[in-house]
Parts: sequence; C-alpha cells; structure tokens
Amino acid sequence: MMANIHIHTLDEARAAKPRALAVFKSLATVVGVGITRVENGYGLKVNLLAAPPADALLPTEVDGVPVRLEVVGRIRPL
Repeated sequence: MMANIHIHTLDEARAAKPRALAVFKSLATVVGVGITRVENGYGLKVNLLAAPPADALLPTEVDGVPVRLEVVGRIRPL
C-alpha cells in the first residue's frame, strides 16, 4: 500500500516562508529563505551562514512544508 504523500503548492511554500525565517533565525544564522522544488511540489530552502551545532534540533518542515537546509556562507552583492 502506498503512503498518501501531500505535494505542496507554490502558494503553500510562499505562505510558509515568514514562519520559516522566524523559526530558523532563533536556531542558526539565516542568510536567506527561498523556495525550491521538492519531488513533484515545492518546499523551502533555508540558507545558513555556517553549519549549525551537531546537536541542534532543526525542523524538517514548517507549517507542513518540507525544508531543505544549505550552508552557503556570507552572501555579498556583486
């Protein structure tokens, strides 16, 4: 039997962005929150300045929308 997997829409991902920023900025140094493709739908991509501590408990979803983390370092204008 196949699990019922919810595919998140672009609007759902957009709506979750402010909450993701609020959640992650208290846990790590966030340099950006964007939207990314996750399987056949959308999720959030949280860009971090540095890797969080190994024991940090970071959520894998916000408001039901999946989250992908990436350490990108400092972002500077060109």
